[in-house]
Amino acid sequence: MSENKEHALHIVSPRIYVTIFALLLVGTAITIWASYVDLGVLNPIIALGIACSKATLVVLFFMHVKYATKLTKLTIFAGLFLFMALVGMTLSDYISRAWGSW
Repeated sequence: MSENKEHALHIVSPRIYVTIFALLLVGTAITIWASYVDLGVLNPIIALGIACSKATLVVLFFMHVKYATKLTKLTIFAGLFLFMALVGMTLSDYISRAWGSW
């Protein structure tokens, strides 16, 4: 039986899984530490930055997107683009409202 190279499974080393798990634990520890530090307006920005980096690690390695086809990567990118467009439209509506001017 011949195997198509495009659909061949990529075997990931357990060392990579352990490394990513350790990075996620470090990210969780940094998130907990940052929750106790008062940085004013930067607190949610830092928390979201840490959460996005952890989510990126999960998607790339545990969901095997790093080793996936270009179509899978395009689908992920299209979903992220649509999500960011919807968040941007929601924020533009929220910011443009005249709260308390009535």
